Amino acid sequence: MSARYMQPLRILIQFCFLGFMLWLGLRFYQFVTYIRIGGGPAVISRPDGVEGFLPISGLLGAASWVKGGGINTVHPAAVVIFVTILIVAFLLRRSFCSWICPVATLSECAWKSGFKAIRRNPRLPRWLDVVFRLPKYLLMVFFIYSIAIVMSPEAMHSFIHSDYHKIADVRLLDFFVHISPMALGIILSLMAASIVLRNPFCRYLCPYGALLGLIAVFSPLRVTRNLDRCVSCGACSQVCPTYIDVMHKKSVTSPECIGCWRCVSHCRFNQALSMKAFGRFNIPGFVFAILVVLVFWGGAAIGKWSGNWQTSLSLEEYARLLGK
Repeated sequence: MSARYMQPLRILIQFCFLGFMLWLGLRFYQFVTYIRIGGGPAVISRPDGVEGFLPISGLLGAASWVKGGGINTVHPAAVVIFVTILIVAFLLRRSFCSWICPVATLSECAWKSGFKAIRRNPRLPRWLDVVFRLPKYLLMVFFIYSIAIVMSPEAMHSFIHSDYHKIADVRLLDFFVHISPMALGIILSLMAASIVLRNPFCRYLCPYGALLGLIAVFSPLRVTRNLDRCVSCGACSQVCPTYIDVMHKKSVTSPECIGCWRCVSHCRFNQALSMKAFGRFNIPGFVFAILVVLVFWGGAAIGKWSGNWQTSLSLEEYARLLGK
């Protein structure tokens, strides 16, 4: 069965998640505004899912949990979402990046628009591309070392319950609502670069993606090439958004693979490419798509069921912190 339907399906799921996240952002903005104007009992509830935009808090809470300091009760949903995304990366490669992440969705729209305009997305020289990929790994090492390794359980507990961390979500909201000229310039520069290059932020600067890529290396799933069927047309390598030379690999193990299925869906000859588990079992595209959605939402459902989803902060505490 051809996998051509996978790209329309993936794009549909991407935009469903993007719409949902925009709705979360709007609801959170309304909640914060309501609290700031001195609202009484909550008319607008705080959407806990907004904590998915706090990966540092998620890392902090996960590290505290592992070290025996208990889960992050201030932003528990951040921990649940963070751990869920790590599980998604292990089971389904970096599919979070190509199916769910809103930044990657917008970046993909930008480079596709650029491709339509100039009919190509220039690639940096290989040596420069490798050098530019170093920052994301350095950032990843910095955050993991400074938070998960150096900080003691006591220090983690102290920071988690600090006033600064309690309203980390509000600080992030204020960063975008009252964005500085410098920050706006950097974001616009990245968007402009995304029109020319494929996913420059994801490829060169995102420490989250770097971590997911390293975990995905150990995933039981990978794109596999049937050497007997392949005619070496090069279509798979041309459409890969992360520039993996799929045509010359028996199986794709690169941490840059984002599980987008573009190579598989663009294979026009004898279905030479497929997604396989343990190198043996074919995974149909629709099954992969269902698993991406189910594992991600399943993590959230388990978090809610276990009581590790809603923040321990009361409305009065929010009002006190926002009144400072």
